[in-house]
Amino acid sequence: MLEILSHVASELRRLGKQRLALIGGGILAGASLVALLAPILAPYDPLAQNLYARLQPPSVSHWLGTDDFGRDIFSRIVYGARISLRIGLVAIALAASTGTLLGLIAGYRGGVADMLIMRLMDLMLAFPSILLAIAIVAVIGPGIDNAILAVSIVLVPQFARLMRSSVLTVREATYVEAARALGSSESRLMFYSILPNCTVPLIVQATLSLGTAILDAAGLSFLGLGAQPPTPEWGAMLSGGRELLLQAPWVMAFPGLAIFVVVLALNLFGDGLRDALDPKIT
Repeated sequence: MLEILSHVASELRRLGKQRLALIGGGILAGASLVALLAPILAPYDPLAQNLYARLQPPSVSHWLGTDDFGRDIFSRIVYGARISLRIGLVAIALAASTGTLLGLIAGYRGGVADMLIMRLMDLMLAFPSILLAIAIVAVIGPGIDNAILAVSIVLVPQFARLMRSSVLTVREATYVEAARALGSSESRLMFYSILPNCTVPLIVQATLSLGTAILDAAGLSFLGLGAQPPTPEWGAMLSGGRELLLQAPWVMAFPGLAIFVVVLALNLFGDGLRDALDPKIT
């Protein structure tokens, strides 16, 4: 137990030396706090319309202005943090669990299973992720839940390939051979001896892919295939403000800025996490 705590403390110290990672982590912590406290922080109902206050520029009463329906943009962005972060987290959870299982089977079993799984992953990677997500949503229908499913599917190959490469390295390790010699079953070898020793690259990949998931989901909503109006999702807000870019640029600028800041923070934190967890990087 003491050894584990010492290792965790060492990794945290390495992470603490990554200034950009700390900045990214701070922004992410702030965005998560905003999402959790949305009912307290938002001064207005994000769905409430007031046509008398439509297209007002940023002011004391409306910090980020209002849209073409008179809805407070700040309140909608605050509530949108809940939706966008939930979409990203659920999509990554689905993609990581499915991809990890497929990569574990492919790497450990090899042979026909490896060939079939990896060729399917290669086929999926042959398409741009956003185009594949659009095709999936076009088949199953628009909506937030379907957008989450589509984004998770297009991210599966990244985790599957990463997991397979890690398994190929770990499966011949001495401790795995020892467990095999002691009579451990294949399932126990896979899930107790191999999987725990392949988690570090998966954690880093999940952090970096979270930004991609948020971007893809926002892209689907922008095209009308994800969140539907009047849901205060950042991509849908971008779509609603594109015709007002010259007349009221704040309607589109602030949701776009929110996406930019959160995705940048995820990339900064993911890079720092990679540097901290990779023992080969000093």
